[in-house]
Amino acid sequence: MSEQDPLRHAAQYRTERDDGAVPRSDPDDPAAARAAEARRARDRAATRHLWVERQIREAMERGEFDDLPLAGRPIPGLDSRDPDWWLKNLVRRENITGVAPEAIQLRKDDAVLDARLDGLLTEAEVRAAVEEFDARVVAARRQLLGGPPVVTPPRDVEGEVARWHERRRARDAARRAAAEAARAAEARRLEAEQEARRAARARRLSGRWWRRTR
Repeated sequence: MSEQDPLRHAAQYRTERDDGAVPRSDPDDPAAARAAEARRARDRAATRHLWVERQIREAMERGEFDDLPLAGRPIPGLDSRDPDWWLKNLVRRENITGVAPEAIQLRKDDAVLDARLDGLLTEAEVRAAVEEFDARVVAARRQLLGGPPVVTPPRDVEGEVARWHERRRARDAARRAAAEAARAAEARRLEAEQEARRAARARRLSGRWWRRTR
């Protein structure tokens, strides 16, 4: 049977029903009307998958399924036991903020907290940022709204300030070393250019002397 046969059968059924092959209900008989409506509902349910298949086939013919990101590969997370795997993937893929449970958002923020602190300019700003993060951790542990447990620990303010200074000194030292290396490389380049010019001048003088002595 070809894939068009179900569609043809459904169309034939509708034609027979419209022509009276399928008994019509008496509008004055409520029970018959209800039975007819139930029969029509079953008919629609029986042929709905054909409509869905037609929509999918037409979309494929239009190329709407071509070059999908996971074409030819299994969808990640289908075998996961986490019922929210698709939501977490969406949040991570689209970089969505403000919609994840606080416990998950805290883990995400904890992972990038050092980078966030490194972008601050003063010790006071670092202290305020760490204190705000710790307050969120404490509040999340106290909330009774359910959701995943809060496993993110608070940060030690003084320790984070000290590490911020250490990273800042390390970055300054790295910048100075990079600048010194760049200056040394530039000096070597200039020295090489001068040496090349001296060698070229010596060759020109040697050529002139050789021509005069011939």
